[in-house]
Amino acid sequence: MHKHHRALGLAAASFRNALDVAQALSPVQPVTLTRPHAAARAARFFSEKFPGRSMYAVKANPSPELIQILWDNGITHFDVASIAEVRLVARTLPDATLCFMHPVKAEEAIAEAYFTHGVRVFSLDSLEELEKVQRATRHASDLTLCVRLRVSSEHSKLSLASKFGVAPHEAKALLFAARQAADALGICFHVGSQAMSPDAYAQAMERVRQAIVEAAVTVDVIDVGGGFPSVYPGMEPPALERYFEVIGRAFESLPISYSAELWAEPGRALCAEYSSLLVRVEKRRGNELYINDGAYGALFDAAHIGWRFPVKLLREPESTVRDHPFSFYGPTCDDLDHMAGPFELPADVGAGDFIEIGMLGAYGAAMRTAFNGFTSEQTVVLTDEPMASLYMDSDRSAVADMASNVVKL
Repeated sequence: MHKHHRALGLAAASFRNALDVAQALSPVQPVTLTRPHAAARAARFFSEKFPGRSMYAVKANPSPELIQILWDNGITHFDVASIAEVRLVARTLPDATLCFMHPVKAEEAIAEAYFTHGVRVFSLDSLEELEKVQRATRHASDLTLCVRLRVSSEHSKLSLASKFGVAPHEAKALLFAARQAADALGICFHVGSQAMSPDAYAQAMERVRQAIVEAAVTVDVIDVGGGFPSVYPGMEPPALERYFEVIGRAFESLPISYSAELWAEPGRALCAEYSSLLVRVEKRRGNELYINDGAYGALFDAAHIGWRFPVKLLREPESTVRDHPFSFYGPTCDDLDHMAGPFELPADVGAGDFIEIGMLGAYGAAMRTAFNGFTSEQTVVLTDEPMASLYMDSDRSAVADMASNVVKL
């Protein structure tokens, strides 16, 4: 059922499912449950089906183990947003291509990235940042510079429209200046996190078209950024193939260089299914469950932006009681450590029960702190499927196609 493990996550043990972990370990602290096969499947999907180059947005989950899995399954380019992420990926994957896609960077970070780690791709959204990149790289002649446009986030659950991106009336001058400084000129944008409609990319690509026409520059790279969704309760997006089709058609119609490349920066879509969380109920007060992880741990999004994650009561035999909506309190002394949910669980859940909280591979472990002394470093590997998936049907289709080909032969 499982392999011998060392204490507190010094080695990742392997179990069949979350219930096995709860029964075997009865852990006092929350446990991160990883599914390497799910991350590998997502990486293969993007590397094989996206009509361009996919680079992983490291901020979504900077686990070296995950980064290695993605590399092993076709992801060779990585969107890094800080010098710490540059160092992490360079250390983990010396042959990876790193793209520094944060539009506002420290000059020292740019210099280290360029001269020490071989980074040649930088994004920017102002003339000041362009000048900074030029100074930091000593006016290098081998730069790929991606100008970030401001686009709408109306189709996304989390907006990224206000902090970064050059305004339409300033884009022409910046694109022209970047063209003079760049070996290759790119245009990038971000439609926001968890984009629920392919229309988000169609609208953004129209904005790209307008910017190219107005600036009259030759563009070598179109980077559609991130925003590719995963599936959560109440958030069930269309198939990712539909997003790829819309993006591919829009890219082919742009007035760009005949050899121009299409890039994307999936983060959540590559890692959401990679991990979940095992927590224990310490107390029940009416419809409120006090659990041992929360807003300052892996459940930041559940607390601060009301994100709903799938949940499952781990009990054998399974409860036959009808589901009931609950909210969670985390373990710290802070009232903000509250996850409103609702999280649907059997109405007889109580203290001592274990719960699996799914789809936390994106931004879960990455946001964890040790506030109030509550944290967890224990990780185990599961071999079952994630609690939700956008890729399992694709896997089954691939197997069916292979079987069909065998029959034909």
